[in-house]
Amino acid sequence: MADDAPEEAPKKGKLKLILLLTVVVVLAIGLSIAGTLWFLKDQAPEAANGDDAETPEVEFQPSQYTVLEKSLVTTVQAEGRQRYAQVYVAFEADNAETLAATELHMPLLRSQLINVLASSDFLVLQTPEGRAGLAEDMLATVNETLAQEGEQPLKRVLLRNFVLQ
Repeated sequence: MADDAPEEAPKKGKLKLILLLTVVVVLAIGLSIAGTLWFLKDQAPEAANGDDAETPEVEFQPSQYTVLEKSLVTTVQAEGRQRYAQVYVAFEADNAETLAATELHMPLLRSQLINVLASSDFLVLQTPEGRAGLAEDMLATVNETLAQEGEQPLKRVLLRNFVLQ
């Protein structure tokens, strides 16, 4: 009988270990499912309500570009000295028709862009904010000119290269 007692103790220990591992595995699976449902809860109501049918899908349309091969060179305003600015630009648009319009009206657009550059201040153009402002002024001028010609506006004017002297 003394031999029977030690055999029961290891069986109880193994049974407790198996029971504990089973509970841990069940809890892990339950938490995994709960976590997945919690992360997906924002997407589930939209699909259930049919909101996708009401929301129009916006198709991605990549931008298109036209690069002005010749630079814009002019003198700029400076304190008592003659300074020069040389800028290479590109136009960004959503469609090819707008870029075709810029090609058609390029002499007028180049003239307007040179006027914008010439009226800029040399000290302001030396700062990043000044160059960003120049690009915005050029965009406004080009879009105004295109609007006068009955064309669609550009998305951006990009400064490809910028030199001050």
